[in-house]
Amino acid sequence: MNIHLREKLILASSSPRRKELLDAVGWPYTVIVAGVDESLLPNEAPADYVQRLAHAKAKAVAERVQTGLVLGADTTVVVENEILGQPEDDEDARRMLRLLNGKWHEVLTGVAAVRIDGETCVDYETTRVRFAEMTAREIDWYVATGEARGKAGAYGIQGAAGLFIEEIEGDYFNIVGLPIRLVYELTGKV
Repeated sequence: MNIHLREKLILASSSPRRKELLDAVGWPYTVIVAGVDESLLPNEAPADYVQRLAHAKAKAVAERVQTGLVLGADTTVVVENEILGQPEDDEDARRMLRLLNGKWHEVLTGVAAVRIDGETCVDYETTRVRFAEMTAREIDWYVATGEARGKAGAYGIQGAAGLFIEEIEGDYFNIVGLPIRLVYELTGKV
C-alpha cells in the first residue's frame, strides 16, 4: 500500500457521496466544509469551472488548518453546452431531466489536492453518460423520490436514476461525484 493512501485526508466537501466513496476504498478523512461562492464566471468553460471550484474549496480549507492534505472537488453536468449544477427546486429538476432525456451528456469533476505549506495539484475527469427516453410521468416520479435535490444535473446514478442510464463511457465513480483513481494519482504528487 502506498504511504499517501494511509494519510488522512481533509475533505473540503459535505457531499455524502464523496464520503461514501472514500469509505468504500478505506481512505481515512475528516470533513471541513469550505463554503465558497460557486457562481459561474462569464464565458467560463466547464473544465475550468470545476477545477477552479475544486481548488477554491481546497484552498479555503487549507487556510484554516495547520497541517495535512486537503481534497477539494466539484462536479457538474454539461448537456448541449449548458452547465447544469444542482437544481433550485423540483421544477428546475424537471427542466434539467427533460434536457438530459434521451441524450448523451458529460459529467465533469474537478479535483484539487493541496498540501499545507507544500504542493498543489489540480485536474479533472470527464465521463459521458446516455439517458434513455423518459416519459413525463417517469420524470415526475423520479423528481418525487427526492433524489434530484442536491445533485448536479438533478440525478444520482447510484440510486433510482440508474433505471434510466443506457450507457456510460468513462469513470463511473466520477458520475457519483469523486473520480477516486484521479484522487489517488493527484495525492501521490503532492
